[in-house]
Amino acid sequence: MQPQTPAPPPSTSRALEHPVRDAIRLEDVLHALSDPMRLRVVRTLAREARELACSDIELPVSKSTTTHHFRVLRECGVINQIYRGTAKMNALRREDLDALFPGLLDTVLLAADRQDLVAGGSAGSGR
Repeated sequence: MQPQTPAPPPSTSRALEHPVRDAIRLEDVLHALSDPMRLRVVRTLAREARELACSDIELPVSKSTTTHHFRVLRECGVINQIYRGTAKMNALRREDLDALFPGLLDTVLLAADRQDLVAGGSAGSGR
């Protein structure tokens, strides 16, 4: 009897699909940024300016809902996700977004910051 060749090890690559730059659509990006939880993710990634694990970005929603928000951001081209070991790392696709929609991301982030200031100021003046 001839010795059997062992089966190749299972693939450990868990590549996630992302749209190429030219496939990123403005309406999809705006839809993704319109949700407060997804905007929180984007603001955190923009502020940190580095890759963060999903667990590094706290959202006051269930794990499955958090996963959904990250998937929406990835599928519309706002973030890039890659597995590093067991962690799913996230990075803002700032270069792609700035090339396609100049000023959009900075304008949205600035507007969100201003909205927070107004909300914070009005909350304390309701006496």
